[in-house]
Amino acid sequence: MKTKIYNTLKKPYIVILIMLIAPLFGFIDRNFVFFFGLGIAFTILWSSNFDWSKFGIGQKINRKIVYKSLLLTALFFIGFSIIDPIIEYYLGDFDLSSVEDIRGNLIGYIVIMIIMWIFAAFGEEFLFRGYYMKALAELFGNSNISWVFSAIITSLYFGVSHIYQGVSGVVSVFIWSLTISLLFIKNRQNLLLLVLVHGFSDTIGLTLIYLNKEVFIFEWIQQLI
Repeated sequence: MKTKIYNTLKKPYIVILIMLIAPLFGFIDRNFVFFFGLGIAFTILWSSNFDWSKFGIGQKINRKIVYKSLLLTALFFIGFSIIDPIIEYYLGDFDLSSVEDIRGNLIGYIVIMIIMWIFAAFGEEFLFRGYYMKALAELFGNSNISWVFSAIITSLYFGVSHIYQGVSGVVSVFIWSLTISLLFIKNRQNLLLLVLVHGFSDTIGLTLIYLNKEVFIFEWIQQLI
């Protein structure tokens, strides 16, 4: 049974079908779009007898990967501290209403941090890079060009999935996703590096919101530009 399910879900065109069907669940709840895709990805993982390498998880986390992820997170933070205010200046403010409740709320901050590491850092990277991007690249021929094309398509898809953050959110997430996708292209078996970068980056963002400091950083950068 497992083999039959795996052979069916690994057919080349299935990933496109899943990516087209998933948004329809948004009419019920936007979270269902994510969980539908994640459910399919985990079904493939289960039916492959938990071969994590099929999703780009071929390297274990070690000290070198942690240090590298911290360095990349710092570079991302510096870069997007400049990019995001420019995006806001031209496209309007980010809609952060989905996380506004954590401002000064320690319990809410801790809860959303746990949820973020499980479903955003790991879950989104596993789904969007480990499944969607990797499967699309293989569908398009598995060449370097196909990987870059897949990175662009997946990043657009990922950006639009954050429409609840407004136009600025979509653009910023697209740029962020494309950048981290290019990291995945360089080492296609090191998805856990992306998980750490994603988690550390979101940790900084959520902590600034909790402390109500992100506004001051954005305003300071906007004064410079």
